[in-house]
Order: sequence, then C-alpha cells, then structure tokens
Amino acid sequence: MPDGGGPWPVAVVIHGGYWRERYDRSLMDAVCADLAERGWAAWNLEYRRIAGGRGGWPATFDDVSSGIEFLADLQAAGAPIDIRRVVTIGHSAGGHLALWAATRDRPRVRVRAAVGQAAVTDLARASRLGLSGGAADELMGGPPDRVPERYAAGSPSERLPLGVPSLLVHGSRDDTVPVELSRDLHAAAVAAGDDCDLVVIEGDGHFEHLDPATAAWGTVRRWTAAL
Repeated sequence: MPDGGGPWPVAVVIHGGYWRERYDRSLMDAVCADLAERGWAAWNLEYRRIAGGRGGWPATFDDVSSGIEFLADLQAAGAPIDIRRVVTIGHSAGGHLALWAATRDRPRVRVRAAVGQAAVTDLARASRLGLSGGAADELMGGPPDRVPERYAAGSPSERLPLGVPSLLVHGSRDDTVPVELSRDLHAAAVAAGDDCDLVVIEGDGHFEHLDPATAAWGTVRRWTAAL
C-alpha cells in the first residue's frame, strides 16, 4: 500500500513462469514496491499452477478471477482502495492472465485497463510452437484441436475486443515468448476496435520487465500514470 490515506487505485499484478509451480509471486516484488511508491495499491496475486500445483483449466483462471473479485470485500472491510480504478499488469504467462482478466463476464470488480509484459497472448499458437515444452497444453488440459472451447474461453487472442485500454510491452530479442505474439495481438485488437498500444524495446529479452530500473518497466510506469 502507498503511504497516506487513499483511496488508492489498484494494480493487480500477476507473475509469469509459464504457469508452473516452481515460479511464484515473489518475481513481482520489485515492481509492486515501485507501484506503491507511485500511489498504487499493488495486489500481487498467486494462483494454482501446473506441474504439481493442482492448477490448469479452470482452476488457474478461477483463482485469478477470485483474487480480483476479493478486492470488493477488502474495500467493504475498510481498505483504502478504489475498485472503480483497477488495472491488471502481468508478465509472460501472467500477461496472458492479465489480458484475459479484462474479458471476464459480469464481474463484481471490473478491470479498467490491462498491461501485458512479454505476454503469452495466443494459447493456441503457444501450443503449436511448443513453447516451454508444451506448457499451454498442460494448462488447458490438451491441445486446441482436442479442447477448442477451452482455448476460445481462455485465450486473449480469441476474446477480442478486450474492451479496455491495453498496453503490450515486449523485448525484440525475447527468446522465451516470441515478440510476434504481441505484434499480432496488437494488430488484431486494433482491428477489433480496441485502444491498444504496443511498445517493442529494441535489444531487450524476457526478464527486463521485472526490474523497475529498465526501459520496459518505465514504459509501464508512464502508461499507468496517464490512466
């Protein structure tokens, strides 16, 4: 939480790691601290993950949705937050979840803007490319030709328009999540009528997004300040 009285806008922060259990929300500690210094309540979500964490479809998605909805209970209990001003910010697999969260049907707490940092924007494409040893297939319980309805419900690329302002930030030399995923989602989102910005950081890889001192995070800082 920031110092002072609030009520503060909320940044729901979602970590990456290809949805696998060995990665946790501590990855986002540094950017959460930076958000709090700039007047945002940073809500660093954990979720059930794959590879032993009992996650996958639909548990992982349910956890992210429940975590966002719980903000209403926190506000009702007196937390100095403003749930009319909620933005999701996610890195890698967390970027997938941050963008997806903006498209949830009939939520109590609406996401008003979304940031995808090196986001896995297209689960079917991640499956076809075999990213991270087939992590998308494990998350969804099979490839897209076996469970197409899950991919349609869980992939940002298949839920356009997102319906909220969005920012995609990606390193040009990312060898973990191809930059083309962000480029293609940006083109499709704009074509669908979304207010979507894309910033490609030349020379950056995958992990600069986690460091508040980098140009990648500076892009997020400026964009969220403008909200």
